[in-house]
Amino acid sequence: MLVLDFINVGNGDAILVREVEGGSCRFSMLVDCGHDNLVRDDHPEPLDARSCRIYAGDFLKKQGIERLDILLLTHFHRDHVGGLDRVLQCVAVDRLLTPYIPPREAESLEPDGDNGLPKAARNLLRCMDFYARPLRRYEERIGTLVELAGDRMETLQLTEELRMDILFGEPALYPRQRQVFDAAFQGRRNAYDLIHWAKSMNVASLRQRLYYHGREIVLGGDAYAHMWETATATPCDILKVPHHASLSSTTRKLLHLLQPKTAVVCVAAGRPDERPHPYIVQLLKNCVGDVRFTDAVEIPGIVEPIFHESVHLEIP
Repeated sequence: MLVLDFINVGNGDAILVREVEGGSCRFSMLVDCGHDNLVRDDHPEPLDARSCRIYAGDFLKKQGIERLDILLLTHFHRDHVGGLDRVLQCVAVDRLLTPYIPPREAESLEPDGDNGLPKAARNLLRCMDFYARPLRRYEERIGTLVELAGDRMETLQLTEELRMDILFGEPALYPRQRQVFDAAFQGRRNAYDLIHWAKSMNVASLRQRLYYHGREIVLGGDAYAHMWETATATPCDILKVPHHASLSSTTRKLLHLLQPKTAVVCVAAGRPDERPHPYIVQLLKNCVGDVRFTDAVEIPGIVEPIFHESVHLEIP
């Protein structure tokens, strides 16, 4: 049986994939790690007393997981890698798959000290620090670091029954990403390059398609809809809606191509930036039979809040 938990980390993505047989876990993979904080710095509203938000690392501990076969990072925004430190505190990882590995001699980015840089550039440096520091701190807990080239689709046979395709954005993005990040870690911080890449990060987000017993699951990362409204967007059974159901995340055309039976939105309730966007939520409701949210999202007349630690799905 394939077990999927879209963890309620509040802001961000953290998706636990397990193959379970006879009550024991044969394979486990975590896609992204969520945020480092259950409440955003720029939205410090107190949590509802009924909230079930949980850090990804704490969720893994509650599930009795001590070691992941794979940890896959789709891109380096704080709501996807901010929880990496806590994850590596809680579990060891056999293979960490990532579109970028910092140089071993990488300097600490210390973004708060770069006051001469624009805010967008400092925010990008902060995101990369949230990624790089745990790699150094918990190096002994990671078996193998694998940098994904990004020039072609990668296919991994995870178990006898479970296969995964890793899909990329435009191939030219990934060498450029390495150049910008390498320069930053080596102390060469070009404000224009950092700002440009801060705006391009979601365009380079990885996507995954899982195949299990004739069922297909698409994990959209933060990829914008217009980046993959192509023939590669073939029908699936379950869709992790890209980019927290923002206005740029999904289109009618993309949903027509994917035809999911279930859509899951990883998003915090009460965000001030229209994520999830009411138009996209209504579009999902119109096009997909079953739409679920990780957090207790409430949109009057459209969505009633549900409090849970994860959206839990099982595929026999």
